[in-house]
Amino acid sequence: MTRKLPGSSRKAPVQNNTVESDKLYIVSSSHLASPGYEDVSAFEFALTVINNAFQRWMTRASAVAGLPELSALDVLVLHSINHRDREKSIADLMFTLNLSERHYLNYAMKKLDDLGLITRHRRGKEAYLKVTPKGSDYCAEYARVRSACLLDLLPADLEPGGVALGEVARAMRVLTGFYEQAARSASSL
Repeated sequence: MTRKLPGSSRKAPVQNNTVESDKLYIVSSSHLASPGYEDVSAFEFALTVINNAFQRWMTRASAVAGLPELSALDVLVLHSINHRDREKSIADLMFTLNLSERHYLNYAMKKLDDLGLITRHRRGKEAYLKVTPKGSDYCAEYARVRSACLLDLLPADLEPGGVALGEVARAMRVLTGFYEQAARSASSL
């Protein structure tokens, strides 16, 4: 059985008085836990918490790897440039990291360049980046720290909470599309 949600053309399932409908939801704000969509609010809160933990992890792993001055975005940009040992364009990085503001990338590139971790050159109008040997060594050390501190914590079957990480990643890629569409819709309101 379904019911129409206020302000929406979608229908949500009606909750039965069963153990399933009595489960507790951990959400950041109860006003966002729309009836029938409590799992979305629980997911958003979990995403917020894991994003903060992931960023904290990256900066601490970076410090152990020898570069405490790098932010989480700096770490992501450097690893993306290092990926497959091929130069990357700014457009490549913007797309890969799903960045919408170029000035964040510009700031990270300047910092990485100043630290001698990347080089930049132009071909036509496009700037290209490549990791330096120092940057490559840092990425290898970060990978070693990641292996020692993080990967050893994961269950051997890679199913924390009984869910395969690959399935979680696939679901998150699909959800990314929904959030991107919602952002475009919100821009036109």
